[in-house]
Amino acid sequence: MTVDIFDQESVARRVDELARELQHRGPEIEKYVNRYQGEGETLRWASKKFDEYFKKQFAGFGDNWCMPVVDAAAERMRVLGFRAHGEDLKIDEQLQRDWLGSNSDLGSSEAFTMQMAGGRAFSLVHPADPPDKAPSVTWEHPQSAIVNTDPVTGIDRDGLVMWQDDKYDFATYYTKTHFVKMKRDNGKQRYENTERISPTGGWQPRDDEHQPAEHHLGEVPLTEIRNKTLLDDNPMSDIAGVAALQDAINLVWAYLMNALDQASMPARVAVNADVPQVPVLDKEGQIAGYQDVELDELLKEKIIFLPGQDARIEEWTAANLEAFSKVISQLVEHIAAQTRTPPHYLVAKMINTAAESLNIAEAGLVSKVKERILYASVGVKKTFRLMAAARAASNDRIEALRAGTIIWDNIQYRSESQMADVGTKYKAAGFPTEYVYEKLLTDPVQVARVMAMRQKELQMDPFLAAEDRMRQGGL
Repeated sequence: MTVDIFDQESVARRVDELARELQHRGPEIEKYVNRYQGEGETLRWASKKFDEYFKKQFAGFGDNWCMPVVDAAAERMRVLGFRAHGEDLKIDEQLQRDWLGSNSDLGSSEAFTMQMAGGRAFSLVHPADPPDKAPSVTWEHPQSAIVNTDPVTGIDRDGLVMWQDDKYDFATYYTKTHFVKMKRDNGKQRYENTERISPTGGWQPRDDEHQPAEHHLGEVPLTEIRNKTLLDDNPMSDIAGVAALQDAINLVWAYLMNALDQASMPARVAVNADVPQVPVLDKEGQIAGYQDVELDELLKEKIIFLPGQDARIEEWTAANLEAFSKVISQLVEHIAAQTRTPPHYLVAKMINTAAESLNIAEAGLVSKVKERILYASVGVKKTFRLMAAARAASNDRIEALRAGTIIWDNIQYRSESQMADVGTKYKAAGFPTEYVYEKLLTDPVQVARVMAMRQKELQMDPFLAAEDRMRQGGL
């Protein structure tokens, strides 16, 4: 959609359209984010009577498997830097400084968590002022931001960030060249009359702002980092399929907790005995009669009296609770299989397990993280381009960044002995020392530091230097 950025009504209409779309997608995002946080997770009861009787007794108890399913993958997605396309494939040090200086290492980590829990996350690059200063980067919640992307070219056309206080809704509308700051009264009726909704939704420019304001980034500053899609515009949440299994687990837990309270200990019953009675006193304090003890009071004390002749005491054996725990374990295994989460992340029963066995167990998770990185890379690469553009980078550098490569931390955990073994085999195969360090250390800062230490060591020991040249085929 083409918007005349200098036409106030045109901008207000477009802001209202994006705000309505953002409001429309909000409930689904909120549902899955709440699931991840465990809000409202309690035991599920099969009947209303059970719920009424036991809700207070087990208030606050509930199993939450959505969080470890998301965290298992998100915690392995860590951006270390960026390599621009070209002859020099070294890390872009300027971008790395700006990335760390804007705390984007932390912000992106939260965004990747939100990407998999809610399906989307957003980054916003604020133009530097003046352009030679470091840009500011913020990471936006998917219920507060929206980007409109051309379905044919895949290029972002415009975007909106919204927030509110007690009186106003605020929004900033972004295009490739300008941004406009808007607000509206969130308490008034947004209607021109009782029959027709206002086409602008009540949006007005903020009075204290120069409107519109120009930026020099060349792209929409707001970027969507989305999760897996099925060739549509509806990113999927990684916990969409976990929620139903989690409800089933909490239902079984409810039966188990009830059994623990009601039938986990042997019970005794008095058979053919009269129901106990308590005296009823008159006004003078004299016994006027007797009445049976209330049955509810007897149940609370775990006592049942069955009146009749030939009274005797019998016993009920304790309930077998193993059946419940087996069902819960089976459901947890289903969650692990469906989400490619290693079983030892969900059930801590692995003791003295070989490193090779752990690698096999985590193979599905590693594959899943590689896939999620592929989805996230599109948005992260654009964020890096915008950060370079904020420093007034040349068109050639922007194009080099467009075809560049994100450096991610190693997504497969290895012990130090495994790393040493891999390094030795790489060296024996003839790989350069710096390449081996990159494979083992991943972090470009650490690679450069270790390489500098290595060079210093070689300069101090000529024999070691000669041995290194022989190993590299130099002699």
